[in-house]
Amino acid sequence: MARPGPAPRLRPGDQVISLAAGRPATAIWHTDLATTWQIGDPAESYLKVARPPGAVLGTRCQPLAEAQRLRWAGQWLPVPHVLDVTSSWLLTAALPGANAVSLPHREQPAQTVPALGRALRHLHDRLPVDSCPWRFQPTVDALTHPDAPVRALAAEAPPTRTADLVVCCGDACAPNTLLRPDGSVAGYVDLGAAGVGDRWADLAVALLSLGWNFGPGWDDYFLEAYGTEADPLRIEYFQQLHELT
Repeated sequence: MARPGPAPRLRPGDQVISLAAGRPATAIWHTDLATTWQIGDPAESYLKVARPPGAVLGTRCQPLAEAQRLRWAGQWLPVPHVLDVTSSWLLTAALPGANAVSLPHREQPAQTVPALGRALRHLHDRLPVDSCPWRFQPTVDALTHPDAPVRALAAEAPPTRTADLVVCCGDACAPNTLLRPDGSVAGYVDLGAAGVGDRWADLAVALLSLGWNFGPGWDDYFLEAYGTEADPLRIEYFQQLHELT
């Protein structure tokens, strides 16, 4: 799967224009699974439009599932309020703050990286495992992957320790944390895969994202702020699994 990134210059289609209701619509983020549009300037809401089933082998964005998770997680965390949703798109209210790889946060990694570590720990500590109705199990999913190397890697998964069982974000990349100008957490977005799983599945992807967005050398700062020491075995495993799938 290609790495997510700022959206190319895209023109809104009829569906986006209709939902924008006369307000400007700007594509701000693009992945293999969906494109996110900012509605209004300044932002009033965000519209995530999923690519159709089959556009990406084996996976797709599921707006209805994400809406359920947002409504559940919103009992404990600042997440976007769901305004409307269908099987192909999700409309949410804008939150304050800006994603952690926007300016000025991207140019201040010494402040931003520890803030991201604390933010992910807060998510893991706040969301209750016992009442979460979903599972985040990339290893289990990989066991049925069409590619043999992925299935072979899934069979070598390190066991999850009881102490590491948390409600995972499911995509702990830096842009999915919103920060205020002072670096404090304003909100969490993109929780479509959230569920009970191994905290290292989140941590490993978070560390990958640091390299993509801030360059090498920031892992220890992140892990110290999160409150743990590196687990090389689990980091390497979950990073390989993420990059293969």
